[in-house]
Amino acid sequence: ALMEAVKAQNIEGILELTPGIRSLQIHYESLQLPLDELVDHLKRIEEALPPIKEMKVPTRTVYLPLSWDDEATKLAIQKYESVRKNAPWCPSNIEFIRRINGLDSIQDLRDILFSASYLVMGLGDVYLGAPVATPVDPRHRLVTTKYNPARTWTPENAVGIGGAYLCVYGMEGPGGYQFVGRTVQMWNRYKQTKDFKEGKPWLLRFFDQIRFYEVTAAQLLEMREDFVHGRFQLRVEESEFNLADFNRFLTENDDSIKTFKEKQQAAFDAERQHWIETGQATFEIDEASVGALDESEIPEGCRAIQSHVPGSVWKICVQEGDQVKKGDLLLIVESMKMEINITSPVDGSIETLLTSEGSPTNKGQTLAIIKD
Repeated sequence: ALMEAVKAQNIEGILELTPGIRSLQIHYESLQLPLDELVDHLKRIEEALPPIKEMKVPTRTVYLPLSWDDEATKLAIQKYESVRKNAPWCPSNIEFIRRINGLDSIQDLRDILFSASYLVMGLGDVYLGAPVATPVDPRHRLVTTKYNPARTWTPENAVGIGGAYLCVYGMEGPGGYQFVGRTVQMWNRYKQTKDFKEGKPWLLRFFDQIRFYEVTAAQLLEMREDFVHGRFQLRVEESEFNLADFNRFLTENDDSIKTFKEKQQAAFDAERQHWIETGQATFEIDEASVGALDESEIPEGCRAIQSHVPGSVWKICVQEGDQVKKGDLLLIVESMKMEINITSPVDGSIETLLTSEGSPTNKGQTLAIIKD
């Protein structure tokens, strides 16, 4: 409400307004609008706002297609298993979400996700218009822990839940939210369409409400192809979010909300206790178990292929005896949410492999020996 009121004042010197979950960031030109003057404006605007209990803010309901448990998200989980195969959220993030929320079945989880109306509380969660959203109905607020360590790769527009928030990833990259599926683009780099208009490349607005409907993986691929070109358009409904009505809803449903939250918290506590008992509560690489070979241990005519960074071996692309050319990809190391390619410095043959997929690695550790 404060953001909309500040916008309406059209104050010279304010460049951008960025609301967060509990804050409003104001980017301003201090040479045009001194800080003291800006603060005075904000005080006057805030004092003129209606009482919070009577506030109404504009909202749109945006209906997004969702490919439930999408193949792209399954691939991301498979890649992650080489980093931490026994993670509690592997091999299925959806099963993990069901378990930690105390739901009786996967169908119960599916019903909640497709019934929920997710209120967008922030945009640009890390990048490219990615929304941070939470369900309006507290009985739809699923909670999770995030990946530890984080993934190095997340497919573009994967939909995940982390903590109590849902996010749609704006682009490919690292991540830690638990997957439920994949949807259409949040950002259109190249074209202005009916959904990406007013010169803005991002799809959603603050206080939008997201509603998902289910489509197949094949249907989603077609929608994604058509969406950025304007051949597929989303259903969008304009309305307002009335806080007085919402508070009445909370009062009327107080008993069932408390019952849901109590069952959810009990399941969450039981899951965390199980991690403690099974040693899954923390994840650390045993650096004492890995190290570099001494130069005297490298056979004559050979050279060591070393890791540039600490991390873990995600993929080995060669086998012992393989012939390789200079620049060929030998191994991929996962480190700090990134995938680091280890390439051959020379033409030669792979003499020895000294690691395996999923193994930890130190900076400078010898991963393979190549004969040139």
